[in-house]
Amino acid sequence: MPTRSEIASRIDHTVLNPASPHAAFVDACRYAVANHCASVCICPFFVRECADLLRGSGVATCTVIGFPHGTHATEAKVAEARLAMEDGAEELDMVVNVSKCKDGDWDYVGRDIAAVCRAVHAAGRVLKVIFECCYLTDAEKIRLCEICTEIGVDFVKTSTGYGSGGATVADVALMKAHVGPKVRIKAAGGIHTSEELLALLAAGADRFGCSRTEAILAGLPA
Repeated sequence: MPTRSEIASRIDHTVLNPASPHAAFVDACRYAVANHCASVCICPFFVRECADLLRGSGVATCTVIGFPHGTHATEAKVAEARLAMEDGAEELDMVVNVSKCKDGDWDYVGRDIAAVCRAVHAAGRVLKVIFECCYLTDAEKIRLCEICTEIGVDFVKTSTGYGSGGATVADVALMKAHVGPKVRIKAAGGIHTSEELLALLAAGADRFGCSRTEAILAGLPA
């Protein structure tokens, strides 16, 4: 079984509840540093302060783009990404336009992802693309995996945590089977226990978005 520190290094410790007080974001940064998490994933307005708090810690500053519905205009997503990077974001989790996926307008979907990817990679940062799997058919998820592989994103991600469902072993396994070898998988949404996380790890997830990090890590050997 992986150790607590090995799993912590794969967790994006997450605070994205819009009702979170300022102290919750600060506490998340302190917790992630103390436990050597991969990143802290927080709301865009807090990115600058988060980057200041994490500077020199080895924990990345992560934020969300087009969150949570993905229906923002492409130009707005690109502008949001650039502002976040100016503020210090090192990793950006972008939501696809689910409406366009349901329409089968894959040219639009590809252009939307590619525009953000160009901006993010030009700055030497990391892009994760959120599918919101609970709203998609397997065929739609597979097409998104193909598009993301062609574009060269860094991660594909299961969920925002605000849809009708979160990460599942079946979705992670499906994504693993259909992305290229350079694209990694982030499981997020509804991960409550170490057992759930380990099952997603076994299915092929490389990174995990967790708001219940403390409880998850408590279930692992030190």
